[in-house]
Amino acid sequence: MDRVDRRLFVQLGRRSGDPDTVLRFQAVAGLAAGRSSVRVAEELHVARSTVVSASDRFVAFGVDGLYDRRRFNGATKADDAFHLRVVELLRGTPEDLGWSRPTWTRELLCLQMTREGWPAVAVCTMGRVLATIGARIGMPKPVVLCPWPRDARLRRLAEIRRLEARASAAEPVLYEDEVDIHLNPKIGRDWMLRGEQRRIVTPGKNQKFYLAGALDVRTGALHTTGAATKNAALFCDLLRLLAAELPRARRIHLVVDNYGIHSARVTQQTLAALGGRIVLHFLPPYCPDANRIERVWQDLHANVTRNHRCKTMNQLLGNARQYLTAYVWRRVTGAAALRPAA
Repeated sequence: MDRVDRRLFVQLGRRSGDPDTVLRFQAVAGLAAGRSSVRVAEELHVARSTVVSASDRFVAFGVDGLYDRRRFNGATKADDAFHLRVVELLRGTPEDLGWSRPTWTRELLCLQMTREGWPAVAVCTMGRVLATIGARIGMPKPVVLCPWPRDARLRRLAEIRRLEARASAAEPVLYEDEVDIHLNPKIGRDWMLRGEQRRIVTPGKNQKFYLAGALDVRTGALHTTGAATKNAALFCDLLRLLAAELPRARRIHLVVDNYGIHSARVTQQTLAALGGRIVLHFLPPYCPDANRIERVWQDLHANVTRNHRCKTMNQLLGNARQYLTAYVWRRVTGAAALRPAA
């Protein structure tokens, strides 16, 4: 081929819209220019065998041999409608459709689609469908439904959001919660090489420590304290800490959940001793997603406690304190910030 023919030849391959087909046309054009298969492979960043295979297909079948041979298989089985149905299936569970298994597998998805009259596909094809729709294998989140009526729950959450919108230096709004720190590491997902499984050595005998924190939604400041026991005394220590670290605040609004230590008698006595400067606002029961500080604890576990290798509690707490001191709160904005908790 001369230079013009080679250019037209490559353009013909590009019109196929398939990257692998384009690569085969480019490989043949490179060989037609007199370059060796080794050089063409280096230029295209592929293996030499790929270049040789393209050449053999061209010699045996001509231009048609360079196209994807599956293009003559007819219409694809896994079309857009097929993809949409798989999406709908993944929003439910196999038990919703009469299967005894509670989780989906690729094999079970294939069986369900065939049962519904869709074309039968191989397990590997279902894997490609799942990749195309962006499905992933993740850890489910256990939740407890709020016992309040929906209107009452949404009304309380709206009141707290309005309070948050009015936050100022004189009347800051903070979200409070406690987190458990375990010397035995939380086990979580991590990247590993195929055939290898990471081992996490645990101390065996677990130790616990508890942190109480309050997140200022206006400034992003994080106030924390800790204790070896999770009781009202820990919460009262945090109340006194807030009163000391926010001296210019006329009134501190603290959003809390319904854990017993937040309404204990000693808590009421501490609030009275602080002159009413701190006012508690209770979230509806079982609405952890509405508590802004929950994201802080999630990040703490992801960056410090999950799969950790600390041998002592002091070492683990040092890592936790260091992380929380440098923590930068990422405020949720846009539609997600306005969406009420489910």
